[in-house]
Formats: sequence, structure tokens, C-alpha cells
Amino acid sequence: MSDAAATGPSGQSPDFDSMTRDIADVPAVEVITTVAVHLMSSAAVNLGLAEEGEKHKDLDEARKLIQALAGLITASATEIGSYHAAPLRDGLKSLQLAFREASVVPDEPGQGPGEKYTGPVFG
Repeated sequence: MSDAAATGPSGQSPDFDSMTRDIADVPAVEVITTVAVHLMSSAAVNLGLAEEGEKHKDLDEARKLIQALAGLITASATEIGSYHAAPLRDGLKSLQLAFREASVVPDEPGQGPGEKYTGPVFG
């Protein structure tokens, strides 16, 4: 790592011990849900659901993000509990349906992004 990469914006070295303590104080459920929300937001943008949607539409990228989101939600659902998992599942299903609608040639049921984890998604 270069000296420039090892220093912060002020030219000072970051306090890695402090950063480690800070992240250690964040509950796992918060980290998991935060990552899920970032994946959802990015997938929505790549589905063209944001302002200037067509400008940012990239279904290949959206597929990857939805697949990762489905894996994260499925793997963590029992750990984060239904209170946190239920809205994430709802958001995932909405993205999967939006992907199906946005696709010129829709995937077969059960073959869409994330459906290997969630099963076929129907409207």
C-alpha cells in the first residue's frame, strides 16, 4: 500500500484500533439490514426505477444485485428474525417482479434472479 493510500484526507494515519472498536459496537442485525438496503437501492437504480431511470438501467447488473440480495436474506433470515427479515423479503419480491417486468424476454418461473433461493416469484 502506498503512503498516500495509508493516510486519511488530512494526511493523518487512520486509527484502525478505533475503527475496529466502532464496528464491533454495531449489532450484526444492523450490519446485515444495512447491506441489504444498499443492495436493494442499487438494484432498483439498475432496474430503472430511480429518477432518470432509463439512463441508469442495466438489467445484467440488477440481476447480480438481486441474486446477492436473495442469498443474503435467505442465509440470514433465521439470524435476524422475522421482524427484520419480512420487510427485506417484501422488498426482494418487489425487485424480482420489477425485473421480470423490465425484461424483454422474461426468465422462466424459478429461473429469475434470486429465485433459486426464494422459489418462483409471481405477481
